Amino acid sequence: MRILFIGTGEIGVPALRALQQSNEYELIGVVTQPDKPAGRDQRITSPPIKQAVSGTTLPMLQPAKIKTPDAVASLQALHSDVIVVMAYGQILPRAVLDLPRLACLNLHASLLPRWRGAAPIQAAIASGDRETGITVMYMDEGLDTGDILLQEPLEISPSETGGSLHDRLGTAAPGAMLAALRQLAQGNAPRVPQGNARATLAPKLNRESGRIDWTEPAEVIERKIRAFNPWPGAFTSVKDASGKPRNLKIHSATIVDGQAPAGAIICADERGLVLAAADRALSLQEVQLEGKRRMSAAEFVRGTRLTS
Repeated sequence: MRILFIGTGEIGVPALRALQQSNEYELIGVVTQPDKPAGRDQRITSPPIKQAVSGTTLPMLQPAKIKTPDAVASLQALHSDVIVVMAYGQILPRAVLDLPRLACLNLHASLLPRWRGAAPIQAAIASGDRETGITVMYMDEGLDTGDILLQEPLEISPSETGGSLHDRLGTAAPGAMLAALRQLAQGNAPRVPQGNARATLAPKLNRESGRIDWTEPAEVIERKIRAFNPWPGAFTSVKDASGKPRNLKIHSATIVDGQAPAGAIICADERGLVLAAADRALSLQEVQLEGKRRMSAAEFVRGTRLTS
């Protein structure tokens, strides 16, 4: 079976490597996003998927837009039986979806139809879900609306962060993918329509998505801090000694008892930094002032004068 892999993000690397190492399937090429500037120095950087196959002779395609006639023709020339997609970052047009002989499959990091969209990992944690998983679905032109081939559930731990769940789902993806491919090869792969009435959306996040609303309950804020670690990062504004507001990223926090107006500083001393939420309070554990390194909240308080 000839497999074309399409993806960009780090989460897809384990699935790609499983295809590289497989004796059952022939990986015939890889499609990923173009190299882009990244980091503070804006150095041109290859996507993780490209880096994973660096040094191999696999055909590597990086179209700026996969829907262009030239890009579609390049994919067609590979004569794939199955296209596997994970975290690519572009919408595949009908012209690409129709290319493989058997199916175009997407590995999605949620139990569809819950959390369709670009940020299902963060959405699951922020909403307090107890489980998520990998869904292997037949792709159509909708937003994660295709029929389901199989699902691999995964429990979400009480201390889960967006980063830890991302890595665990990436590790779970190869098993789900290989099981789906075997069913396709045997001709007994199911197609189960999604229940649209149960669908929820997880839209794309940006940096502002991580701004904390202290009028929310402490439990909700604590989940968001974990969900948005490391991206886009939960943060709040604090005022330094001059009264200038500065963004403070919160890497971790715990819920504690405390009553004060939402967002007020309850404690800022050698014990650390405690801020009030709508009901209780949050004791910040690890923080990072903009332009500074990551540190404990107690260390931050010792070196920073804050005003209310």
